[in-house]
Amino acid sequence: MPQPQSDLAQQLIKDPYSFDFLSLAQDAQERDLEKALLDRIRSFLLELGLGFAFVGSQYHLEVGGDDFYIDLLFYHLKLRCYIVIDLKMTEFKPEYSGKMSFYVSAVDDLLRHSEDKPTIGLILCKSRNQAVAEYALRDVNKPIAVSQYKHELPEFLQDVLPSIERLEAELATVVIDLE
Repeated sequence: MPQPQSDLAQQLIKDPYSFDFLSLAQDAQERDLEKALLDRIRSFLLELGLGFAFVGSQYHLEVGGDDFYIDLLFYHLKLRCYIVIDLKMTEFKPEYSGKMSFYVSAVDDLLRHSEDKPTIGLILCKSRNQAVAEYALRDVNKPIAVSQYKHELPEFLQDVLPSIERLEAELATVVIDLE
């Protein structure tokens, strides 16, 4: 990416993102993560950083008569470009970069105005192997980043607050006593 956009883009991509403000079950799916982020959009925007404007979730694109849906679409006011976010509840896999490259190209062709800078893709995964991510993105000529998110309490709170299992067990006891 040309300067100064490349410097700004590198500054806006964090690793990891902290989703401590969410309460998700261990077996949550990508749609659950997306819904939880949308329910807490203000907190999510704060975590993303300054300049992000929410465009839509499950943003519909029609390409060649086929329907495609982008998990989350933002516009960055300072960079003057779209930001496509693909949510993954798994470790990064190389095939995710092909899907993101497709989305970035489609947004550039279908949504981007002549004054806008090239679209940036961000694949948000539960975890990633740095070497695998580097190989997957090495020859991709589009601005795509892979970042992790963490969804856990800070260490200093983990010992202080009860676990979900403990709370559920105590709630079950209260329900039984009420009956």
